[in-house]
Amino acid sequence: MKLTRLVCALAIGLLATACTTTPITGSSAFNMFSTAQDCELGTEAYSQFTADAPLVTTNWGTKGEWKNTVEKVMNDLASVAEDQGYDYEVKLIDDDGTVNAWCLPCGKMAVYTGILPVCDDAIGLAVVMGHEIGHAIARHGTQRMSLDSAVQTLLSVATSDETLQSLGAAAYEYGAALPFGRDHELEADHIGIVLMARAGYDPREAVAFWGRMDQLNGGSSTPEWLSTHPSHETRAQELEELMPMAMEIYLANQP
Repeated sequence: MKLTRLVCALAIGLLATACTTTPITGSSAFNMFSTAQDCELGTEAYSQFTADAPLVTTNWGTKGEWKNTVEKVMNDLASVAEDQGYDYEVKLIDDDGTVNAWCLPCGKMAVYTGILPVCDDAIGLAVVMGHEIGHAIARHGTQRMSLDSAVQTLLSVATSDETLQSLGAAAYEYGAALPFGRDHELEADHIGIVLMARAGYDPREAVAFWGRMDQLNGGSSTPEWLSTHPSHETRAQELEELMPMAMEIYLANQP
C-alpha cells in the first residue's frame, strides 16, 4: 500500500512539473526537457551528422536547383512557425537511394535526394518538410525521451527485481510505444499542413504526397495496430478532416 502511494505520488509529481502545451494543435504533452535543452541536443547531433554526410553543396545543375528549392521551402516554413527560439537549418543529402527526411530538435533538418522524385516540386517538399518541422515544434523527440525516463524511474521505484523491471520495460515498449508513434505522426501531419498553408503552399497536396509514398512502399501489409506509422487510409482521413481549416488559412495567405 505504501509502495503504491509512493509510485502514484512520484507519477503525479512528474506530470505536474513537466506538462507542456503543443503549439498549433494545443495538445498536452509530457516533457521533462526545456526548449534550450532541445536545441543543445539537436545542434550537437546535427553537427556530428553533417560533418561526414555527403552534402549537396553546388548551386547549379539539377541537384543544385533542388538545393535552392529545399532552402527556400525551409525559409518559408520557418518564417511562419511558432517562435520557440529555434535556429532552423536544412541540408540536402546526396543519397538517391534513401527516400527520407528528418528534423532534429531545434529545427535541424536533413532532406535526402532520394525523396525528391516523390515530392515532385516545391509543394511536395513543403508537405514532407512541414511534417518533419512538426515533429520539432511538438518536441516529439524529447517527449519520447521523457516518457522513457519516467517509466524507467517508476519501474525502479515499484520493484527492485531487475527481471521484473526488464519485463515491465519490454511490455511498456510494446504496448505504449507503438500507438504513441502513430499519434506523433498524425500530430506532425496536422502541424505540417498548417505551416504549409500559412506559407502559401496548397495543403491539398498533402493527401496526394502521402498517397505517392504509400504507392512507393507498395502499400503496407502490416496491421495498423502493429505499426509505428498510421495507415495511408487513416492519414488521408485525418488530413481531409483538417483540410477545411487548412484551406481557410491558405486562401487567407494568397496575394
